Order: sequence, then structure tokens, then C-alpha cells
Amino acid sequence: MLRCRKPLFIPKLTRIRTFRTSAVRKNAIFNPATVERAEDEVDVCIVGGGPAGLSAAIRLKQLEREKGNEIRVVVLEKGSEIGSHIVSGAVIEPRALNELLPDWSSMSDHPLTQPTTSSRMLFLTPKHAVPIPHPPQMGNKGNYVVSLSQFTRWLAGVAENEFGVEVYPGFAGAQLLLSEDADALDPWGNKVRSVQGVVTNEVGLTRKFHMKPSFEPGMAFRAKVTLLAEGAHGSLSKQAIGLYDLRKESQPQTYGIGLKEVWRVDPEKHKPGEVVHTIGWPLDMQTYGGGWVYHMNGGLVSLGLVIGLDYKNPWISPYRELQKMKHHPYFRSLLSSPKAERLSYAARVLNEGGLQSVPKLNFPGGALIGCSAGFVNIAKIKGTHNAMKSGMLAAEAAWDVVHPESESASDMSAYDSALHKSWIHTDLHEVRNLRASFGTRLGMLGGVLYSGIDSLFLKGRVPWTFKHHKPASSSGKESDFPTSSLDASLTQPASSHNPPVYPAFEAPLSTDLLTSVALTGTNHAEDQPVHLRVVRTARYVEEVVDKAKEGKGNVAVGAGLDAVRAEAEVLGCEKEAEAEEVREEVERRQAHVRVNVGEYAGLLGRACPAGVYEYVPDEEGGAKEGWDGKKLVINSQVCAFTLLLPISISFRCSSQNCIHCKLCDVKVPTQDITWTVPEGGGGPKYSEFFLTV
Repeated sequence: MLRCRKPLFIPKLTRIRTFRTSAVRKNAIFNPATVERAEDEVDVCIVGGGPAGLSAAIRLKQLEREKGNEIRVVVLEKGSEIGSHIVSGAVIEPRALNELLPDWSSMSDHPLTQPTTSSRMLFLTPKHAVPIPHPPQMGNKGNYVVSLSQFTRWLAGVAENEFGVEVYPGFAGAQLLLSEDADALDPWGNKVRSVQGVVTNEVGLTRKFHMKPSFEPGMAFRAKVTLLAEGAHGSLSKQAIGLYDLRKESQPQTYGIGLKEVWRVDPEKHKPGEVVHTIGWPLDMQTYGGGWVYHMNGGLVSLGLVIGLDYKNPWISPYRELQKMKHHPYFRSLLSSPKAERLSYAARVLNEGGLQSVPKLNFPGGALIGCSAGFVNIAKIKGTHNAMKSGMLAAEAAWDVVHPESESASDMSAYDSALHKSWIHTDLHEVRNLRASFGTRLGMLGGVLYSGIDSLFLKGRVPWTFKHHKPASSSGKESDFPTSSLDASLTQPASSHNPPVYPAFEAPLSTDLLTSVALTGTNHAEDQPVHLRVVRTARYVEEVVDKAKEGKGNVAVGAGLDAVRAEAEVLGCEKEAEAEEVREEVERRQAHVRVNVGEYAGLLGRACPAGVYEYVPDEEGGAKEGWDGKKLVINSQVCAFTLLLPISISFRCSSQNCIHCKLCDVKVPTQDITWTVPEGGGGPKYSEFFLTV
């Protein structure tokens, strides 16, 4: 049932956000305490339209058919269309799909048309590609090489057309909708507020948090069960993990950054179904990672490089490493034909922590599914099968708490238990020590040796489980929130390392970063609040979640001086309190520049695979805002603040380029970038070029 707190009218819910609940006073400051939100009541709200979320939705509607009771299922997707934020080019193990849709192969429009035909591994030196045995877990018999974006679009079509799931692209889940009072127990027995749905992002705010004439408040989806399927390091998943301390009994998550390109290659060099993985060059012996080449259908090839974000050298540029890799004779031979053409570029962080990094999966009112929890089998370099299965298991638990209906907060603990009794647990348990071994005293070479022995002979049948450790020199400051990054703490000062030497670009084989970013189709609405908040997640949650209950939280925290000042004003702060909020905003940015430039040589300027962050000399010098030459200017495209080091250094953040990879949130050494969702529909459009090929 769709309703408003002050029902001026009842808007019809459509695929495009065209509803408004009240008139907007031109250029008024946004006040979250007085906004009138449209609300919709559903049984299950799924945040994220990827394989996990869609599998959960389909399974719920299958149970509806099997058991006869109706259930309303809504899937919210922040991308402009399903698949637009899904990085293409993957090898899928169809085990979960076989369980979910046993007759999928008889569906005429399914995209799994290219079975794998061969699988091999190469050790790269600067000039040679040496064949080596690959672990048995990397065998691909019975698997398929697909565009994951196409696969997700197809799965969404099945969910909508065959099962009646409501799928709403362009709706970005911005905040968890919490109960007014502590009405439930978290997994550890503490009295807490339960999750009762999600609120989507506001649309039509300026960067200074003023309402445009087109302003539409975010919509509240009240749900009996909320499933978070946002992918790795999702913003709401991060909040839930922190609010309910879901990592209390697990290891911290560790991540890799995957950078991909899709090429159309010379037909004479295309080998449909061939799967190739590489290790070695161009990465050094202190950096975990490897590459791949997947020969897809239609003359297309997906290639790329994964780099573990626990890398120590802050001078490394993941993007430049990928471009350098393509200069190897093996890749040059594949891509240098006049008939070869690069079609797409993408990047996204992925989970690498394994079984020991899987958090508690349930919280009061909902659960984590798919890569929001972290089910990637890093030895197989696959996670779609586990993500889909987790969604199916969560759906079965959600059905049981929706029918029969209970007045208390939905208890999804049955899902956590079921998953650890399922083949997902078995799949991850066998390989739990492989990735973790590289972070032990064995070192990189020892990790390679141990992984070979374990994968070939031991197969995980050992009484120990390696842990992911922070360095002994870690200050512990990163631990102010349960989702603070292990990978960030492992970054060493720039003075301890030398910058890698990268070759000049050789277009079209390798190109500069902005040329690649243009291939992502990325776009964000002009003049909207910056979604890359310069603030620690703990403080962000305090202002946006905890204090918001009392109408005292500054929802613009981390979004810039003008935005913070405006929200302090609308909260009715005294002048001294308003000045204090602004002063804290300035100090956060000053500290960010001082540490990240002074100790880590501006790591984000090289690490970000979309050119979002720059640290550049400020030729004008001085600063009207702040002190000691520091200033901050933020709009929807560029934010800048300056620090005199002894020379003026300006930090510019072009969030218009953001491809939603989440690297900055994971890797920034100061752990003071909190990634939040921009307006729904913004970001990359990875699926776009597949509609024309």
C-alpha cells in the first residue's frame, strides 16, 4: 500500500520517479525532519538487482506458487537499468542456476550460449608466457563464458515476466529505515532498533543541499524483510555490518580491484570458449594478483587484471598495471590486429577474504546476501554461483518469517544456519587458506608454494585456518568502526618504496585513463551533493542514522563546507554551533590532505581507476576558507581543498567520473572516504554497448 505521512495525494508507483508529495519552495534548504515521503509497504525489499538479489526474488515467487500464499517482492536497483552496473565478462558455474531454473537451457533467449572449451594458466615474464599447471579448482568443464551484464538482464526479465517480481531501476537505497525504538535483539543479544526497510536517495538537491524545483524526496519502502544485495562493500551493507557488529566473530574482509576491458578481436585469433589465467608479470613479487583472458561469444574477448588491495607500495597504479600488461607479447599479438577494437572498460572491487571473512549474515529485519557478505571463491575466481545460492537460501528463510506474519522484527537467523550447512560453505571451506596464506609469514613465494600444495593435495583438510592480520605497526585508529579496512592499514609510506616504471601509452593498444573512462558511459546529474563523503563511516552513521532519530543529525556531513553550513542552519543551530560544524568539516579535509599527500604521496590520485581524485599544486595559494592555505570547494563534478606543505597542494575530486568501484572507501589510508549512493540512475552504463553489438 502506497501512502504519505501527510496524504496530499496518492501517487502511482511507476518505473520513473515522477511523484512528489508536497510543493517545493524555490531554493529552500533541504530539511530531512520535515520532508513528506511517499511510502510503500512490501513483504520483501531487495536492494540490488544483481544475480543474488534477482535469485532471491525469483525463489520467493516460486514459493508463492508452491505454497499458495501471496508475497510482494520489490527489487531496487541504483543503476539506470538492470545490468548497467554489472561488470561484463565472466565464467559462470551453473550449479545454482540449475537449482533455481532447472529448464533454463530450454529458454530461447538465455545468454549462456558459449560453453568453456579449454582452460589453461600462464606464468608471465616480461617477454614470455610459460604454460604451468593450474589448480584443479580452476577447471572449467561444464561452465560458460558470458557477459555478466547480459546474464543479469536476462535474469531480471525472467523475474518480472515469468514470476511477477517488481523491479525498479533508478532507485538508489540510501539509508536503512530503522524502528523508532529498540524493539529487537541483534545476533549477540543486545537490544537494538530493527531494520524495517530502506529509504531511497533524494533527487533534485544541489551540492549545497538546496532543493531544486524538480526536487523529489526519497521514497520509503517499508518491508517485513530487507535483503541487502549491493555487491562488494555496499554502502547499506557497510552500515548494517557496523550497526549490528556483524564482524564480531569473523575476520576482516580483504579486497581486490578488478579492471576489465572487452575487445572485439580478429576472427583468426578468436578461440570461442577458451579460458586463460595469468600470474607473474607485470606485478612485482610483493603484490598479489593475476590476469585473465576469456573468449566470449560473437568474437568478443574479456581481459583484465585483479590486484589485491593489500598492496604495500602506494605508488602503484592499478590502471597503469593493466595497460602495461597489454604490452606483453602475448596480449600484443591478440589485440594489435587492425581488426581488433576495444569496446568497453570497467572496474570494481571484489571480495577476497574467503570463508573466514564472511560476517554474521542476519540482522533484525534482514540479511546480507551475495557479495554484500562475500562468497567469492578466490581459487576458482568465481562467485556468481555462490551469490545466487545465498539469495535462494535467504528467500526460503524470508518466506518462513513473512508467512505466518509476526509483529516482532523478522528473525533471519535460519538463513545464516542454512548457508553454513549448504554447499556454499563446502565450496569456500576447501580453499579458505589459499588467499590468506599470502599474508602470513610465508610471504608471497611461500604463499604460492602453500597454495599449490593445499589445492592439489590437502584440499583444505587441515586443522588450521589462516587469519587476515593487521600489521604490528598498525595504530588501531582504523578500528573505530567494524567495517574499517584491513587493506588500508597494510599500505606503507611512500618513502619506503620507489614508484614503478610504466611504459608510454600506445593507442589503441593502451590509452590514457580518461579515454578508457569514456567507454564506461558514466554520467551523474549536474549539481547534486557529492556522494564521496570525506568523513569516517562511524561519524557519518552517527550523524545520518543515530542523531537523525532526534532531528539533530547533519545529513551533509562530509559533503563540503557550504552543504554542512546549510544543514546546520536548517537544524536551527546557534551561530557558535554552526561554526563548530564547519570547523570540523575543514579540519577533516586538512587532515586528509596532510596525511595522504605527506605520507602516501596522494595514493588515491593513482589508485582510483576512474581519475576521480587529484592532488595538484595550487598556483594561486592561500585560502579564504579555513586556515594555513587550506580551502574546500565542492560541487557535483569537482571538489577541491588546499594544503600548504610547504607548497600549496589542492585535492580535487571529480565525482562525475565515479564508476562506483568502491576502491577509495577500501584503500584510502586515512579511512575517511565514505562512499554513498548518488542520485538513482547515475553511474556507469556497462550494458550499453552490448545492446549494439
